Order: sequence, then structure tokens, then C-alpha cells
Amino acid sequence: MNAAYFTNVDSLRLAYRFASGEGPTLVFLPGYMSDMAGGKATALFEWAAARGQACLLHDYAGCGESEGEFKDGDFEVWARDALALIDSVTTGKVILIGSSMGGWLMLMLGEALSQPGVNRLAGMIGVAAAPDFTDWGYTDAQRKTILQDGVVYEDNPYGPEPTPTWQRFFKIAERHKMLERQIAIDCPVHLLHGQDDSDVPWQISLRLAAALRSPDVQVQLVKDGDHRLSRDADVGLLLRTVESLL
Repeated sequence: MNAAYFTNVDSLRLAYRFASGEGPTLVFLPGYMSDMAGGKATALFEWAAARGQACLLHDYAGCGESEGEFKDGDFEVWARDALALIDSVTTGKVILIGSSMGGWLMLMLGEALSQPGVNRLAGMIGVAAAPDFTDWGYTDAQRKTILQDGVVYEDNPYGPEPTPTWQRFFKIAERHKMLERQIAIDCPVHLLHGQDDSDVPWQISLRLAAALRSPDVQVQLVKDGDHRLSRDADVGLLLRTVESLL
């Protein structure tokens, strides 16, 4: 399916793909510098379309097929855009599925969609969810470089170019930390995490489970799973988890 486009308040055209069908709508939130062409997002979209389930994918501003510069993006921009797109394209309940950094964004959207008078959140699934990675994902030296020099570059195991973290993104992310407070979400939540994850410690999913207000939270650990959880077996686990929520 070719991408459609949604214009945000900054007049940037954001690429998305929407499969109409039964609700709740599945909404996939990719990770840092990732996009809707990734393996998990594509598999989810094809699975949903084949069974007549509504599904929404999109690229954050500055990522994939969307306009904008990645260095200008941050959690507040991406959350604002995602909520506007959900309101524009979907109706009724949604299930949020967040991968890595998308798992942190998922929590922000989840609280917004759970507000009184909104009540659109049917469930959430985190895949190696990475809330608060500004706390545990950088060394003291890297944090110092970000704050003094404006950017830090890290080796990228998934591509040839190093991964940048820009000061603006870092500072705004710090405003939205989740794990040291109760997260006001009450829907069913499933958290999937590989124990061979070299990017996000699997213990983060346990901390997240404890912070969520919902009594219906399940954590499933994949003993030999890496950060991406994109093998056929891992994708199968994700789709079974989605089906269980539906």
C-alpha cells in the first residue's frame, strides 16, 4: 500500500499507511530513527489487513518518508503528531504497540488517550520498551558531551552511519520520564523483552510493569531474544499477543 500524507501543525507532510477494518485500531510506534518499513511494522500491517483489522502505521517527522529533519524532532513533537493523526484517521478504541523508544512514546500517548472524556485506549504492547533511557542509556561522559557540545554520536549496530542524540531531544525527553512515578494507565498491557537485549536491559520492562497503575500487566521474556525481536518466532509472538488483546 502506498503511503498517504497528513500535514502537521508545522506544515510538514507526514507519511502514514492505514488499513481500514474492525476495531480497535492497531497503532504501531517505531523506535529511534526507525520507520514504518521495518519488519515488525510491516508484518503487523499485513496481518491486520489480511484479517480485516484496522491498523495505522506512520513515520515520525524527520524519519522514513515523512518531511522534516530528524534533529528537529522530539517526544513532544512526535506525540503531538501521533495524537493528531490518530484523531484524524481512526475512530473508536486503539491498541498502541511501541517498539524500543516507541515504547516510551506509547506511554505518553496512552496517558493522553486515557484522559476523562477521551477513553480511547483498549490496550498496549511494548516490545523492548525503553522509557527513561536518558537515565540509564548513556554514560556520564556521553551526557556531558550532549549538554556541552549539543550532540553525541554512538556506534550503530544496525547501519553504517553513527546514531546521533541531539541536545534538544535529550532535554525534552528528560521532562517526560515515567519510571519514578505511577503511570496513569489502566488498560491491559503486555511487555515483550529479549534477555539478550544489548540496548535495553530486560529489567526495564519489570520496572515499567511495577510503575503502571493497571492491575492487568504481563511481562514475557524471550531468553535468546535480542533487542529487535524481529525473527520469525519473535514476530509470531507479537502477533499472538496482539490477537490475545483483540
